Amino acid sequence: MSGAEGTGRPLLYLDVDGPLNPYAAQPERRPEGYTTHRMKPEGWIAQHPGLAPSAVKPLRVWLNPDHGPALLALADRYELVWATMWRHEANTWIAPVLGLPALPVVDWPTTLTPAPHGTFWKTRHLVTHARGRPFAWLDDELDHADREFVAAHHNGPALLHRVDPRLGLREADFAELAAFVQGL
Repeated sequence: MSGAEGTGRPLLYLDVDGPLNPYAAQPERRPEGYTTHRMKPEGWIAQHPGLAPSAVKPLRVWLNPDHGPALLALADRYELVWATMWRHEANTWIAPVLGLPALPVVDWPTTLTPAPHGTFWKTRHLVTHARGRPFAWLDDELDHADREFVAAHHNGPALLHRVDPRLGLREADFAELAAFVQGL
């Protein structure tokens, strides 16, 4: 996995499902401000072995068009990076809907091994990717074990911010990101 050489600005790792796509909201209750999109990324099609791509039902994705400008407003202080299982497909399917440019992508290993110390499987990979640079990470799968792991293994400031996957990103989440980077 390549590391984060980049611009020297803090990294902002973005997960799609949870923070940007509140997939856990009740199916009939799309959160306010979100629009519905039907998508067939290769990763989704691969989850349906034995079906022809044309037979795979599209994935329902909810996205809030206001998130693109809000993230771009942070881009002068953060280097935005996809940290999602959508991998490079986030640039194909998600970025255009939100009005984002193509972003760098954390390229996860193809074989995922169990995570150490009860952490989320992404955690150790992001610590390696950051290479000591300050970072903020938006994800819906974070807990105290991940924060403890990062504190013990990352030589720089880090904000691990859990986003409720029923609600997606909200104004308070953006305020916390702005406060973190201002405090560096």
